[in-house]
Amino acid sequence: MTTPTPLDPQQRAEAWRRIASQDLDVLVIGGGVTGAGVALDAATRGLKVALVEQRDFASGTSSRSSKLFHGGVRYLEQLNFGLVREALKERELMLTRIAPHLVRPVSFLYPLEHPVWERPYVTAGLTLYDTMGGGRSVPRTKQLTKGGVRRLVPALKPSAHHGGLLYHDAQCDDARHTLTVVRTAASYGATVLNSAKVTGLLHAGERVVGARVLDVETGDEVEVGASVVINCTGVWTDDIQTMAGGRGRFHVRASKGVHIVVARDRVNSETGLILRTEKSVLFCIPWGTHWIIGTTDTDWNLSRAHPAATSADIDYILEQINGVLLTPLTRDDIQGVYAGLRPLLAGESEESSQLSREHAVARPQPGLISIAGGKYTTYRVMAADAVDAAREDLSPGVPDSVTEHIPLVGAEGYQALVNQLDTLSRRHDLPVWRVTHLLDRYGSMAVDLFAMIDEDRSLAEPLAGAAEYLRVEVVYAARHEATLHLNDLLTRRTRISIETTDRGVEAAEPAAQILAAELGWDEERTRSEVEHYLRRVQAEIESQQMTEDERADAERTEATDIRTLAKG
Repeated sequence: MTTPTPLDPQQRAEAWRRIASQDLDVLVIGGGVTGAGVALDAATRGLKVALVEQRDFASGTSSRSSKLFHGGVRYLEQLNFGLVREALKERELMLTRIAPHLVRPVSFLYPLEHPVWERPYVTAGLTLYDTMGGGRSVPRTKQLTKGGVRRLVPALKPSAHHGGLLYHDAQCDDARHTLTVVRTAASYGATVLNSAKVTGLLHAGERVVGARVLDVETGDEVEVGASVVINCTGVWTDDIQTMAGGRGRFHVRASKGVHIVVARDRVNSETGLILRTEKSVLFCIPWGTHWIIGTTDTDWNLSRAHPAATSADIDYILEQINGVLLTPLTRDDIQGVYAGLRPLLAGESEESSQLSREHAVARPQPGLISIAGGKYTTYRVMAADAVDAAREDLSPGVPDSVTEHIPLVGAEGYQALVNQLDTLSRRHDLPVWRVTHLLDRYGSMAVDLFAMIDEDRSLAEPLAGAAEYLRVEVVYAARHEATLHLNDLLTRRTRISIETTDRGVEAAEPAAQILAAELGWDEERTRSEVEHYLRRVQAEIESQQMTEDERADAERTEATDIRTLAKG
């Protein structure tokens, strides 16, 4: 079993010393799921690799997705069978071998709008969907009569369906999954750094031979030599290609996807929903004690760091879901809102929903690989393709990818612990649901949190303002999960920012006090962290009152990113 590397301040300082003094085989730019996957792929091939992320791991698209591992039912209609088959294979690997502690089955009802022709049409598609992945880790599609739908989803209007089909996909906490890929890469020898911004690329003639990297927290800058630099920056892909001084082989467009979060009791259903819309599909996804509902699909040309949801985006989602609900949702039901940007390969169509979800890999100049497009589910395949492309700039004999066989940290031993729920509950004096919560977030690494609780019972207390989480999770985030700021904790290490009605405002102060004790913050720093988080929440709420992207963006960017304030 691989031992996870603690990502703490001491490790971070050592990582900076290491990248400044060693020439790398591979330098990965971008700490989303693709970059994390590339770092893991390269490290498990025996390469010397470092991963740098200018903000926080998963701070962009990889914490703002629909949180699904899925083949993409709608891609069947587009006859994109290759993408669906590839994604379903990855879903099966995640459920069975790579991340069974983080990825789990989730069911969806597909309500039939037409009484005659639609059932055989959809049945054919979902039957194909069931068989394309080659695995048996989720149940087969089930036919439901009108009465069967009513029993399963009392929330649906009787007029909104003529029966339906129940099918399964899989879901995960995207930010936690990405972080776990990062930690797995580190456990195999990769150097990983957040708050590490590439400010320029190093050249030997036309060849890229490394990068200048800025420690955003201190202002220090180092030169990092590498045989090849792999650009995994998503919607920033073109920026790195421009920085390299050459022309990219492809371009990336950003498509904004907005989701809302409501309490579980607001929609009376035992399953998720997938609804056809004029533009795409809308999901209502079970998420613990909540539902995630989305998404939108619109072009975005403003702040890529902090895409803003508008009032119009929220109205669109409410209009779509309320079209089928007996009891409509209102804005008062919304507990969280988040907006993310899909990095789509630019094509000829002006409709962003029609832009390619395939990924592309290019070597625009020697020593530089760019990868973009794709979807979260296929991150591992994308990573393998990127490292394969990098072979041209590496020494001969680079092995093939082995990540198909590499479980993420926390996977091994997880199922055995699940089988001991009652024993663990008694041994550590925690309710079964608390033990389940920890196992489903940390897998077998939860034993470390149990040990911390046994040593200090105060860590078993709920975090004030976010009672579904325990104080031990805040301490663990500081000691093991590269948490540098309060925002990292409330937005990504936990999902408090979208799961509490006040968006984490009440939890901010108590969480900051715990982090301060762990990370050595003084009173001024602690106050600054809390004030920044509160400003961020207020800016997001105000942006969501705006009807146009430009005005929402202006409101959201009023709250400066704390990483621009950290140094000095």
